[in-house]
Amino acid sequence: MPPSGTPIWLDLATSDVDAAVAFYRALFGWTCDEPAAQFGGYRTFRKDGAAVAGLMKVQDPAQPVAWSIWLATDDARATLAAALAAGATPVFGPDAVGDLGVMAMFVDPTGAATGLWQPGTHRGVEATGWGTPAWYELSTRDYAAAGAFYRDLFDLPVEVVEDAAPLRYSRLGRGDQARAGLMDAAAFLPDGVPSHWAVYFAVPDVDAACARVLALGGHVVVPAADTPWGPMATVMDPQGGHFKLMTPRPA
Repeated sequence: MPPSGTPIWLDLATSDVDAAVAFYRALFGWTCDEPAAQFGGYRTFRKDGAAVAGLMKVQDPAQPVAWSIWLATDDARATLAAALAAGATPVFGPDAVGDLGVMAMFVDPTGAATGLWQPGTHRGVEATGWGTPAWYELSTRDYAAAGAFYRDLFDLPVEVVEDAAPLRYSRLGRGDQARAGLMDAAAFLPDGVPSHWAVYFAVPDVDAACARVLALGGHVVVPAADTPWGPMATVMDPQGGHFKLMTPRPA
């Protein structure tokens, strides 16, 4: 299991499961398992046979289409209790998912919905390479509060990368073990958009991937731009699920 507080799994809640399967198959070359009836029709995306993400239908038509990020914990009940004591708001759980693991979700004190996954037989993301998660990021309206919350909740180092407002950024984790970042987004999140987690999928060519998203009926939200960590873009699938693309630059 990765260090506590590190993203371990992600899944998409969408309004049209079949359309999402077609879109991500064409974009990343994923396959998708048949629905698991015992788990409400939950499905697993795979890349070259290895688990890469989950997929389910939204439970309520008013529920937004969105990717959810799940953080590793060895005790979901204790972690959820500690999160609530530190000012988080409960969403659900902890709930056992057969022998797969235990899940819970809360909204952190800055407004970001955050999942917890205590792995059993389901160990999280297995796939690596192009078309798989390369990085995760929390864009928050309260950078200092978010850093303190996740640091204390998971005993997780928060290492400063950039400290010049408004582009303040930290790694959540130590050095090469870090798989997620914390962005001070207070200056640019649109009104009504809460703090939130996002995933970056690795692609060999961000411009080409953006063109493919458009051809498949999706949208480019933030066009490709170069950064010190490699080219990046923000896109949206045809049902409204936002995610990011990047071509990681060697350290």
